[in-house]
Amino acid sequence: MIIQEKIIDFLKKKQAYISGDAMSERLGISRQALWKHIQELKDKGYDIVAVPHLGYRLISSPDRLFAFEIKRALRTKFLGSQVHYFEELGSTMNVAMQLGVQGAGEGTLVVAESQRKGRGRLSREWFSPKYKGIYASLILRPKILPLQASILTLLTAIGICEAVKAICGLEPRIKWPNDILMRDKKLGGILTELNAEMDRIKFVVIGIGLNVNNEKKSLTEGATSLKAENKEELSRVGLLQEILLKIEENYSVFQKKGATPIIEKWRQYSVTLGRRVKVHYQKDYVEGQAVDIDSDGGLLIRTDSGTMEKVMAGDVVHCR
Repeated sequence: MIIQEKIIDFLKKKQAYISGDAMSERLGISRQALWKHIQELKDKGYDIVAVPHLGYRLISSPDRLFAFEIKRALRTKFLGSQVHYFEELGSTMNVAMQLGVQGAGEGTLVVAESQRKGRGRLSREWFSPKYKGIYASLILRPKILPLQASILTLLTAIGICEAVKAICGLEPRIKWPNDILMRDKKLGGILTELNAEMDRIKFVVIGIGLNVNNEKKSLTEGATSLKAENKEELSRVGLLQEILLKIEENYSVFQKKGATPIIEKWRQYSVTLGRRVKVHYQKDYVEGQAVDIDSDGGLLIRTDSGTMEKVMAGDVVHCR
C-alpha cells in the first residue's frame, strides 16, 4: 500500500500528466509493476487516465476513508496519528478496544466503510450502509478519574457540531447524553466505553456514527443525514479530518482547564436543558425539568415534587 500512496501523492501534487518512466524511476519499480499498482488504484475508485507519450493523470479520487487519505492534510497534533482502515467489519468499537488493550497509542483511529454489527448506547444497532456515513472509534488515554469520562462524550459531541458547521454551515444540536440532532431528527451518535480500574482510566474508546451521504429514502424514521439537510454530497474524508481537529481542540481545553469551559460550551448546543424529560435507567425512571449538567456531565432534573435528581446515564425522552 505504501507504493500506491506514493503514486497518489505524485499524481495529486502534479495535477498534470506524469510519465511512467519518471514515476517508475522515482519509486524504484518496473513499468510493469507501476501499471499493476495503477490498475489496483482504479479498482479502488481512483479515476486515472493513461495517454501514450504523456503518462498518467489523476482525474478524481473516491470518497473513501483510506488511512493515507485521512492523514494527508490532517491538521491535528496526535488524533489520527495512527489509522486502521477496514472495508467492512463487525464494529469499530470492538477493534479499537482490542487495540487499546494491546497498547495502541492515544489518538489511534479505527474507521470502516461499513459495519455488520455497528452499535450505539444500550446495545442498540447503528445502521452502517457502505460508503455513506462516518463509522469511527478513537482511543484516548486521559489522566482522569472514571467518573469524569462523561465529559469526553460531551466534548466529542461539541467537536462534531463545530466540524459540521465549519464544513457545511449547518448547526446541529446535542440531546443529552450522546445524540447529535438536526431539526429534532437524529444525525449521529456517540458511544463511550472505558477500560478502567476503580481509581484510574487505562484508556477510553469513543465511537462516532454519523449519517453523511445517506439518501433520504434510505434513512430510518426519525433520522436524517447531512446530504438530506444540505442537498449535496460531502467529502467524508474532509469532514472526518475536521471532526478530529475540533475534538482535539476541545480535548486540549479539557486537559488544561478542566470540565468547566466544556460544560459552558455544551450548554450552547443543548436541546435538552430547559425541557421536560423522562429518563429511563435500569428498571426505573425520573421525570421533570432538565435544569443543568454538573461538573462530571450528569443531568440534573427537577422533579414535580421539587427535589433535584442527578442522572449519569439513561434513555432520554423529550416530553415537550
